Order: sequence, then structure tokens, then C-alpha cells
Amino acid sequence: MITPIPGNATAATSATVASDAPQADAVLSSDFETFIKMLTTQAKYQDPMEPIDNSEYAAQLAQFSMVEQQVQSNDLLKALATQLGSGGIGQLAGWIGMEARTTGPVPFDGSPITVLPTPPANATAMELVVFDAQGREVDRNPLPVSDDPVLWAGVQQSGKPFAAGQYSFSVEGEAADGSTLPSKAAATYARITEVQTNGTDPQVVFNGGAQVSASSITALREGA
Repeated sequence: MITPIPGNATAATSATVASDAPQADAVLSSDFETFIKMLTTQAKYQDPMEPIDNSEYAAQLAQFSMVEQQVQSNDLLKALATQLGSGGIGQLAGWIGMEARTTGPVPFDGSPITVLPTPPANATAMELVVFDAQGREVDRNPLPVSDDPVLWAGVQQSGKPFAAGQYSFSVEGEAADGSTLPSKAAATYARITEVQTNGTDPQVVFNGGAQVSASSITALREGA
């Protein structure tokens, strides 16, 4: 059973945090001191009859300078990566407690779920199809050809409510000639309870345990 909704409001939120990056000054300073000691020792014990040419000293200094610059560049890149990673998780931390729009599975606990259908192109009729956590179709209801949000009550045709669990939605359309159009996933809202870092793509965990990529979230709104 579905119920049309007159409108739907969303709100976006973001937060940023800064993180101090570790420095490698001590290591770099130690390397430089070691180089100077080696250079001094080399000059002290050189053969006075065949002294080392000044150009060789200059070449050694230039080589160390190049290594020093490379070390500093690597440290800077590591610092930037750390700062970006910390900023990402800090921003996502502000999402906890909010409701996010997603096309992934969302928890059903007996309360109606807001569904935002996307009509397939050239559809003259369409239906909302509901799937359980195993991907099995469990419900199907006709929809007006519109992207207006609707409420899925979670009630079977017999009037018995569906069991609590994870459900996902899609829209199937029909063209004017009666042919079936490619289905489209329908978005819903679910409350965020946790955020996790997973490489370069943080994960969002919804109430009930469903987990999706943070990059798949298309909208946020205040939690009910």
C-alpha cells in the first residue's frame, strides 16, 4: 500500500575539521648531520698529494640537496593525505543522527517509509516494486507517472504488515506500446547511526545495519 506525499524537504549539512600532520624534521636533521660528518671525515683523511676536486664536493652537496627535497615532498604528500582523510571522517561525523537519501536497502520497523520514485523515460504507466533483504520481490503497487514522493506503508495486499527488516525499492515503467522499460532504483531516507573509514571511500551505516558508500548519499535532512 502506498500513499502520495504533497512535498518533501531536504537539508544539506557539512562540517570540516583540521588535523595536524606529523613532521619529519628530526629524521631529516639527523640525515643532514650524518652527511656533514661523512663529508668532514672524507676531507680529513684525503690524500694530500691527490686532494678531492672541488667539483666532486659540489656534486655530493647537490646530490644530498636533491634527496632532501624529495624527502620533504614525500612528507608533504603524506601530511596532505592525512589531513584530507581526517577532514573527511570529521565531516561525516556531523551526519550521524540525520536522515540520508539512498537507493540502498533501508530498515522497516512498521513505520511507513518515504519513497522517491524516478519515472523511466517515456513511461505511460509505472509500478513501485519492493524487495526484501534477499532481493526477492515482495510487493508491487501502481504509481502515477510522477516523481512525487509516496509513502510505502509496509502492508501486504491481505492487510497483514510486512516483517521488520531491510527493504529496497525500484520503479518499473511501461511504454505506450505496452513494452516494459528498464527499471530504476527508487530512493528512500534512513537514519545514519555510524560512519566508517574504508580506504578512500568512507561508509555510512544506517539504523538496522544497512551499509552504503558515503559517495552514494545524494541528500541529507534532519532526523525525525
